[in-house]
Amino acid sequence: MAAVWAADVRPGWLRRHNPLATLAAPLPAMLALVVVHDTRAALVLTAVAALLLVTGAGLGRRGLLALLVAAPLGTLVLGAALGLWVAVPADGPGRVLAQVGPLEYTSAGLAAGLATAVRLTAVAVLALVGGLTSSGPDLARAMQQQLRVPYRVTWTILAAFRFVPRLGHEVAVIRAAHRVRGGDEGPGPVAAVRRWVGWSVPLLAGALRHAERTAYAMDARGFGAHATRTERYRVPWRARDTVLVVAGWSLTAVVLLVP
Repeated sequence: MAAVWAADVRPGWLRRHNPLATLAAPLPAMLALVVVHDTRAALVLTAVAALLLVTGAGLGRRGLLALLVAAPLGTLVLGAALGLWVAVPADGPGRVLAQVGPLEYTSAGLAAGLATAVRLTAVAVLALVGGLTSSGPDLARAMQQQLRVPYRVTWTILAAFRFVPRLGHEVAVIRAAHRVRGGDEGPGPVAAVRRWVGWSVPLLAGALRHAERTAYAMDARGFGAHATRTERYRVPWRARDTVLVVAGWSLTAVVLLVP
């Protein structure tokens, strides 16, 4: 019998959904905002996605500050910067807000830049609905169990996800070893380059050793010998996952199609 899925006890109701559902629900909105220049729809979808993250993602204090404070401020800064580069209608450039030599910063450019920034922020916040509420291993397992992706692909993805924390641990060990031996830890860009050059060779050697051990372990367990394999963890698709996807797609259609 498969073990209980660990996400069933995680904080935040969105984290207890199938990862494919939390990715599929906002996907049409993300694709539509790439081609549809509708600032009102972008604002509405951003607000809905932010509400989902606040209530269902189990964010901590830093996550809430980043979502509710840093994201709006970043949108304003990005919009003001994009106002210098976006195309402005020739028949309605608006009034000049600032001028440096031949370069003019107009109200129409600012409005166009803010509209573009709002759409980019909307796509980013919608992507966080799936990115912050699911893990890479769970997504790989769901792809194998629901989408019938071959386990050779999903297990390769799982092995790649395991490499990231392993390499982080290797960097910490190498840095501690260099400090014990009196390595160059001084300030400045030259010292930083020296540190990274000194870390690169042992880090590469450690990565190769880990890859070799992973290959031996997978061979010992008969990886690739059979068409299917048993799974220790099941990532179920439940009725609430279907409801989430249908609700997300319906909301996207209403926001984009209703004037």
